[in-house]
Amino acid sequence: MTTAHHALTAQASDAAIDTACRLLRLPTMRAQAADTIARAEREGLSYAGFLAELLMAECEDRDRRRAERRIRAAHFPREKSLREFDYSVNPNVDPAVIHNLATCEWIAKGYPLCLIGDSGTGKSHLLIALGTAAAMAGYRVRYTTAAALVNELVEAADDKQLGKTIARYGRVDLLEIDELGYLELDRRGAEMLFQVLTEREEKNSIAIASNEAFTGWSRTFTDPRLCAAIVDRLTFNATLIETGTESYRLARTKAHRNGEAK
Repeated sequence: MTTAHHALTAQASDAAIDTACRLLRLPTMRAQAADTIARAEREGLSYAGFLAELLMAECEDRDRRRAERRIRAAHFPREKSLREFDYSVNPNVDPAVIHNLATCEWIAKGYPLCLIGDSGTGKSHLLIALGTAAAMAGYRVRYTTAAALVNELVEAADDKQLGKTIARYGRVDLLEIDELGYLELDRRGAEMLFQVLTEREEKNSIAIASNEAFTGWSRTFTDPRLCAAIVDRLTFNATLIETGTESYRLARTKAHRNGEAK
């Protein structure tokens, strides 16, 4: 027994495509169907070519939306990209090293990254830009400052939710902690931060930015043994980038002013 197929009018076809795309949750195909149909008729696309065009558009748009969701979930304080980083005003940073980090191979291996340098030398820019590249590549990223993380951990402990909070920070593929070393942490805060690092050790990547060399971390982590343990966890298999002492922002401002003066 065969099923009868009846030709649809152009108007009925358009309505059927629209309805089917809504039901199947294919917003990009729905939005681009009319233009793709017109182009297929104009350029003589095959049925397979026409279908491939719509399916690829839907896939690409879904990838873009997923990347945008991962970037929002990372809670970056501002947008930064690797393309914007001016290596000419910060010769301490090797472009080859940054380009290698942008491949995210270190994240796949669960290795750490440490950015050390004075304020204004581009640490946060690189941290956010590399985190954004990781999110776009499909990794779950979370950005926070050291002070905000410790405050959250203290509040979680007071609410008897510390274990859940540490586990949540342990699950992301890349945890980025900015401004580590700016503030002295009491023993309780330092121990909680150490628990987060231990939860991620040799499993998921962590990236930190600090304005203090490791030798000066004893002012942040006042317990010498705890300080040594934290440094050990952050440096094992790590990529260490020293961004120097000359302000990246100041150099860019001077370069911009010099350009205007010419």
